[in-house]
Amino acid sequence: MLQTKLGVIQLENPFILASGVLGVNAALMLRIANAGAGAITTKSIGLEPREGYNNPTVVELGGGNILNAMGLPNPGSKDFVEEIKEFKKQSVKPIFASIFGKDCQEFCEVARIINKAQPSAFELNISCPHGGKYGAIIGQDSALVEEITREVKQITKKPVFVKISPNLTDLSVPAEAALAGGADGIVLINTLRAMAIDITYRMPILANKFGGLSGPCIKPVALKCVFDLYAKFGKKVPIIGVGGISSWQDVIEFFLAGASAVQIGTALAYYGNVEQINLFSDFAEKIKTYLKQEGFTSITELIGLAHENSEM
Repeated sequence: MLQTKLGVIQLENPFILASGVLGVNAALMLRIANAGAGAITTKSIGLEPREGYNNPTVVELGGGNILNAMGLPNPGSKDFVEEIKEFKKQSVKPIFASIFGKDCQEFCEVARIINKAQPSAFELNISCPHGGKYGAIIGQDSALVEEITREVKQITKKPVFVKISPNLTDLSVPAEAALAGGADGIVLINTLRAMAIDITYRMPILANKFGGLSGPCIKPVALKCVFDLYAKFGKKVPIIGVGGISSWQDVIEFFLAGASAVQIGTALAYYGNVEQINLFSDFAEKIKTYLKQEGFTSITELIGLAHENSEM
């Protein structure tokens, strides 16, 4: 009832761990997989180890909303190959390797190294709002997006998904560029560019001055982005919806907008009084009940229904 597909990738349920949240080593990724996630997305991995920005890097805004500027900290591609291999030894669930680079050459170098671990798919992070030359600046250049996608596709036989930034006027431009380069699907969205200022010290709170906003407050933005892209491409382009999902109803909304799967991130840190990772099994049971009550046999029957019903 909850099985879904992203191209050739079969998921037992549509819940994918979002990049940057707990996907930092094999042990944590296995814990999430064993808790019921349908797939895992790793922390974004670059060519060399990177410490990220100095503290403060996180501002809690209340209501599960977070402003962060971590600066893409990661252990580097060579070390992370072993983490993916270890995960695969103990789990058959799909693992998406999120990678980043400052240019096409660096993306390709990372892809070649990570491909040695044979992840289930790649997610190209061209949309980090605070990554400087490693971030959304790449996603603003459609020619570069197409080039990076095409070159990575030549390195690996695995599916390649491209993560698009919401901090653009028209998301269809980088999406079309990614698809022209051979992308197998699109991930929408990354965090929104934002900031917070301390009124006592009268200066930005984050060391990087600004960062990325995540949490329930960005869900309406993410939902609109998914809706718009599905309206343009339909079911021929698998869309992974991500941004502010904190309830099973949110998951249903994303499917109705046109997503074929969802990624869940900050909700893992803000989920009532139960242990956070239990949300996967909780969501699964409640969505099954909803589907049965509404007369559906599969969650995939919901994909894009908001478009059809709004045209009636």
